[in-house]
Amino acid sequence: MSRHNVTLFTPYPFDIGQKINITSGSRRGDWEVVGITDTKIRLRCPISSKEFEWHRFCYVAEERRQVSWPQKD
Repeated sequence: MSRHNVTLFTPYPFDIGQKINITSGSRRGDWEVVGITDTKIRLRCPISSKEFEWHRFCYVAEERRQVSWPQKD
């Protein structure tokens, strides 16, 4: 098996009431987490108080160097 640089993406473990800032994209800005399910997140804008529910989209990214890829489960 050869060695490669691999970027890992893990769904972020949100908490209700958490204040977050999305730094880029169409949802960028400040938000408060007001609802969470396994597949969706509900965010409230602190300025307008409007709430939006989206499929979970935020991830923590990590890059690892020289790891085996592809992984065998």
